[in-house]
Amino acid sequence: MSHPADLCHPRSGVHPHPGSRHAGKVLETDAALGRIRRATGLPVAFGGSVACDGRALRLTEFAGTMTPALNGLVVSTGNGLGGRVVSTARPARVEDYAADPRISHEYDAPVTAEGLRAIAAVPVALGGSVLAVLYAGTREPLTVGTRALEAMGQVAARVATELTVRREVQRRLTELETAAARSRTGHAAPEWEDVRQAHADLRTIAQEITDPALRTRLRQICALLSGPTTVPPSVVALSVREVDVLAMVAVGCTNAEAARRLGLLPETVKSYLRNAMRKLGTHGRIETVATARRHGFLP
Repeated sequence: MSHPADLCHPRSGVHPHPGSRHAGKVLETDAALGRIRRATGLPVAFGGSVACDGRALRLTEFAGTMTPALNGLVVSTGNGLGGRVVSTARPARVEDYAADPRISHEYDAPVTAEGLRAIAAVPVALGGSVLAVLYAGTREPLTVGTRALEAMGQVAARVATELTVRREVQRRLTELETAAARSRTGHAAPEWEDVRQAHADLRTIAQEITDPALRTRLRQICALLSGPTTVPPSVVALSVREVDVLAMVAVGCTNAEAARRLGLLPETVKSYLRNAMRKLGTHGRIETVATARRHGFLP
C-alpha cells in the first residue's frame, strides 16, 4: 500500500493495473489482501491510503478484480462506503451496494462496472487516525457476516502494527542520521550511546513483528549499524539470538530485562550469554560486549 503521504504528491495520470505491484510501497499489502480473501472467502479484495489531510482515500491495491474500473478511484471522506469508514473510523458493510440507502452513490458507476454487490470495509487506524481502508466484496448480493468482518478487522490491525513498526524504525534511523552528522563535527561520544540504544531497540522490535520480510530488513539495518564483522579464525560466528542478548547487555539490561524485551526466559538468556562468552573467549559481561564490538557484532 502506498504511504499516506503519496496522496499529497500524486503521480499525474499514472495508475498501475489492478493486481500490479508498484515501487516504493511502505507496506506489502498484497499479503494483506490475500489474507482477507482467505479469511472471508470473498473473491475480491482491495484497498488504498488516506490523504495526509484526511479528506480523501485513493484505491491503489487490488486482488481478484476483473476490470480497471476502481483503479485510482479517489473517494471523498464521508462519501460512499469507504468514505464513511474514513469519517467514522468504524467497519461498514452493504448487502447490495447500488441499492443501499445508507450510503451516498457517487461511485456507483465504477463499483457496478466491476460487478460488485456485497462489500465490507474496515479502517487501518493508528493513533486515532484512519490511514487506510481495506475492502472485501463479492459479485453476489448477500450479507457479509460478522465473523468475516471481524477477520478483516484482524488483518487491518496487523497492517496497523506493521505501520507502527515502520514508523518507529524511521524515527530511529532519523536519530541515527542526526548522530552521524554530529559525530562528524567532533561530538561523537554521547551519540554513540544513542546508536547503541537504537540498535538494541530495533532488535527488540524485530521480535514483535510477524512479517518475515520486515524482520529481515530490520536485521540488515542492525548489521549496518554494527559495521563490518571481522571474526578471527578462532571465533565461531555468533548466532542472531546471541547478538540479540549481547545488544541488550550492551545497553545495561539485566538478564531478566533482556528476557522480557526479547520474549525469552531468563535461563535462555543466560544460556545465550554463556555461548557468546565461550565463542568469544571472554569471562565477563563487560569484556564480552567489548570483544563483540571489536569484532563488529555490536555498534
